[in-house]
Amino acid sequence: MEFHGIEVRRKALTLLRGGARNAEVARALNVPAGTVGYWLHTERAKRGKLPGRSFPLCPRCDGRGLDESAYAYLLGLYLGDGHIIQHSAHRVPNLMIACSNDWPGLMDACEAAMRAVFPDNSVCRVRRAGCHNVKIYSRHLWCLFPQHGRGKKYERPIALEPWQQRIVNEHPWELIRGLLHADGCRITNWTAKVVRGERKRYEYPRYFFANKSQDIVRIYVEALERVGVEWKATHRRTGVCNVSVARRASVALMDAHIGPKY
Repeated sequence: MEFHGIEVRRKALTLLRGGARNAEVARALNVPAGTVGYWLHTERAKRGKLPGRSFPLCPRCDGRGLDESAYAYLLGLYLGDGHIIQHSAHRVPNLMIACSNDWPGLMDACEAAMRAVFPDNSVCRVRRAGCHNVKIYSRHLWCLFPQHGRGKKYERPIALEPWQQRIVNEHPWELIRGLLHADGCRITNWTAKVVRGERKRYEYPRYFFANKSQDIVRIYVEALERVGVEWKATHRRTGVCNVSVARRASVALMDAHIGPKY
């Protein structure tokens, strides 16, 4: 099978837009007429000029609008509990976010974010033991999640692209919410003190985020600092970094924007 470069394809499309017939372009460029017809078909589909189904557009490749708030949340979920895979039986890769059955609201929020970021694609839920995998198929997943790669996230560098950093800077709370929904929680700690001879129980809420990737932890704490939240980190022998938000003012700020899972 002979493969033709991108320059040949561009010349063919230029001739076709100028009114040339498929056969004329094929003879001029020494390309099979069927290949020219396929190029014309895919070009029309990308521009939505076909009467049938067209290819979904991509914010990175085609300049389609992007719901940046929903994207920042979905990015947080992906960095925490998501991964992109492509089985040999499917030509299109899929993004899968594992959501515990204990948090149906989180599952709904994940699905809503996927639909907002990929409005032309279908979202499905796959039942698993104790959880559901919320999935979406798209040819442009790698465009929007360039952090994808072989192996586990903590085994490779994770860095945001400049365009992603801009979105995170503008929507830090959505990124924080996505990361906490994936790898964090809000809990209530308690302690007992003796006051004037009487033993009293004191309760105080705090937020925890745990991840083995130092890069993902860095992305999380930088977002916390951007919104004025104080934090402390402890490192476990397993390599997991645990980020705690316990100061009253910071917890109140987190409660106003995040709150517990539901």
